[in-house]
Amino acid sequence: MDSDSTGHGAAASETERDSLLRLLGGRASALDASLPPVAFGLGWVLSGESILAAGISAVAVGVVIGVWRLLSGARPLAVLFSLLAVLVGSLIALRTGQAVDFYLVRLASNAASGLAWMISIAVRWPLLGLVVGTLLGQRTRWRRDPDLLRAYSRASWVWVGQYVTRLVVFIPLWMVNAVVPLSIAQVVLTWPLVVLCVVASWWVLRRTLPPDHPGIRHARGPEGAVRRNSGR
Repeated sequence: MDSDSTGHGAAASETERDSLLRLLGGRASALDASLPPVAFGLGWVLSGESILAAGISAVAVGVVIGVWRLLSGARPLAVLFSLLAVLVGSLIALRTGQAVDFYLVRLASNAASGLAWMISIAVRWPLLGLVVGTLLGQRTRWRRDPDLLRAYSRASWVWVGQYVTRLVVFIPLWMVNAVVPLSIAQVVLTWPLVVLCVVASWWVLRRTLPPDHPGIRHARGPEGAVRRNSGR
């Protein structure tokens, strides 16, 4: 293979990886996940540990981000769910009288997400394939490609690891009522972790797909794998 084709292949691979990053871990969604918890923690500290003030701060920041995302073309339903999570978290904290309970919604969502990803792998409908396939307009055609199905299944374990990592950090902090450290952890384990997760899952995808595979945008049928195996 000449240098031009090698360079073209590397550029295409990098483009697909960047596309995967935009599809699965956009900065806008990272702001949704990290800024309201930070606002809650800051509001709690600056107000002399007032849960009401902290909740108002978090909801206000969530509304501002939501308006900005809507103006940027985000899906209204996604914005609504993000804002609802902030509102519910604030109400739970007010109800229990424990500021740290603001983060219970996020603990529950990470636990549920990790479980959902594991189940999807077990039943051979890996969520990474469902998400990327839908966003690329492939629907479920990728499932007819044995190579893509195997690659998406293996790469989905990276996303399971993302949720488990968050729980390993969040749960001990929640148990010791560490409001400020939890706010900081929300930032560290949102956008930076998502970027790391996308890069790692992309590496697993590329390592799992055979060298002659056209990539995630081009699902092949079972006959493609048969021809490849018979040609060995």
